[in-house]
Amino acid sequence: MPFYRYSPLMRLVRVQLLAAAMVLGVADLSAAADQPAAPPAFIHPALPEATLQGQGQMRFLGLRIYDARLWAGPRFEAADFDAYPLALELTYHRAFTGTAIAQRSIEEIERQGKLPPAQAQRWLTALIAVLPDVQPGDRLTGLYQPGVGMRLWHGRQALAAIDDAELARRFFAIWLSPSTSEPDLRNDLLALESGTGS
Repeated sequence: MPFYRYSPLMRLVRVQLLAAAMVLGVADLSAAADQPAAPPAFIHPALPEATLQGQGQMRFLGLRIYDARLWAGPRFEAADFDAYPLALELTYHRAFTGTAIAQRSIEEIERQGKLPPAQAQRWLTALIAVLPDVQPGDRLTGLYQPGVGMRLWHGRQALAAIDDAELARRFFAIWLSPSTSEPDLRNDLLALESGTGS
């Protein structure tokens, strides 16, 4: 019965091959992580020199809600994020209606400072008009243009622009303002050390 006679040797060879494959796999993953990600092509006209500023994940009660990536130009400064054009990309892990996203956005905007009811309603209506329903795997990308407003994409499909500079600033502040409800995610997006608050 040669199978039994050689099986310990074969097991050892298999373990060594598996270990080597795992080491190579980890090396490949780490090399891939070191490679700079390319921004979505559709933001290139507005952000021709954009690079990945940072990335993180939004979780709630341990559940993954979305992955976030921030794209900005080389002169971008976190402390004055609202003075620079930038793009924020969210890849969802859960399904949400556009209305629910808009309502939550207004709640988060109001955390930064109370809005007059009429303005809150106007902004809610503007966001509901443009934000789509999302399913797991869907990507929403927002382009912030200081003093102008914002443009949105669902995957590669362009959505309507919002030409309200203050709404756009307050919308992106949900993630990037020091008063965000998710400071760890902000630090990840802005590539800041925890607790810096810059």
